[in-house]
Amino acid sequence: MNHIGVREIDVVVIGAGQAGLSSAYHLRRTGFEPDRDFVVLDRSPGPGGAWRFRWPSLTYGKVHGMHALPGMELTDADPARPSSEVIGDYFETYERMFDLRVRRPVDVRAVREGTGGRLLVETSAGTWSTRALVNATGTWDRPFWPRYPGQESFRGRQLHTAQYPGPEEFAGRRVIVVGGGASGTQHLMEIAPHAAATTWVTRRPPVFREGPFTEAVGRAAVAQVEERVRQGLPPRSVVSVTGLPLTDAVRRAIADGVLHRLPMFDRIVPDGADWADGRHVDADVILWATGFRASVDHLAPLRLRGPGGGIRVEGTRVVSDPRVHLVGYGPSASTIGANRAGRAAVRDIRRLLAAERVEPAGVTAVEEPVG
Repeated sequence: MNHIGVREIDVVVIGAGQAGLSSAYHLRRTGFEPDRDFVVLDRSPGPGGAWRFRWPSLTYGKVHGMHALPGMELTDADPARPSSEVIGDYFETYERMFDLRVRRPVDVRAVREGTGGRLLVETSAGTWSTRALVNATGTWDRPFWPRYPGQESFRGRQLHTAQYPGPEEFAGRRVIVVGGGASGTQHLMEIAPHAAATTWVTRRPPVFREGPFTEAVGRAAVAQVEERVRQGLPPRSVVSVTGLPLTDAVRRAIADGVLHRLPMFDRIVPDGADWADGRHVDADVILWATGFRASVDHLAPLRLRGPGGGIRVEGTRVVSDPRVHLVGYGPSASTIGANRAGRAAVRDIRRLLAAERVEPAGVTAVEEPVG
């Protein structure tokens, strides 16, 4: 032991969203025992990951590409039910079925270098000393708020996607929605029937994708994101590479003028926003659908960030510290990507522990079956 009160374990998994549960499943499947060999720490008060915080109007039928967790399909879900409830219940059942014993709510405050080649994971529930770390903290805790001149002078309400309450709260309001991703378009299409007026602004012209999202398209998109993290650049979202799907609802919104995009304003003023060309838009609300950043501040003591501002990752393994795996980061920040990354991380961790001759009881040196 490093000092009194520190618990030793082989693997700590931080986060119990899709990426964390996938990693825990593959640990369990290959012989790691919860509480003895690994522990899963989650900040949320209950199961569901970031899904539990989604707005009620995001029903399960509106969710794009929710991929089942490994080993258990999500079946017979009511498409009219809020996705937060559907997926929260699904995750809760999953944790129970595979006996993952997620500890919550636990706030991970810092991960730092320990002794004997171990990492120290300092949390609100005590400290763990671990051989390997799976960081699956996602992005929901770090909403990105851009800064624009005059922002503090705005007399109306400003909120981020992370605080979106649903469309009814915007009734009779003049709303500017900022952001060209999936959330921005969903917000606009929901708010427009209730609001007095909506305006859509984005930094770059939106790219709408015709045709089906094939496996080849998905692979190409993931490869672009993967190359960024390999170079140590901050990851971009997969949707920023693939573009927005041109669904029937999106086509109608374009035809109705709801998805009529303006370039980014130059200044926020007390009653709205101004452009350098003299355009002015009155607004009561500015909704920032500007995405999220990776929630990795607790890893800062390990100094993993490179000159490019990101963390260099090969597969899921941090190049500068092979004890650390980022799952749900960059190319694996999708439901199917998180599943695959969880399996890959566990495979690498087993090799690391085998090299140190600290394989947990019940784990053999053979590769686990792929599935």
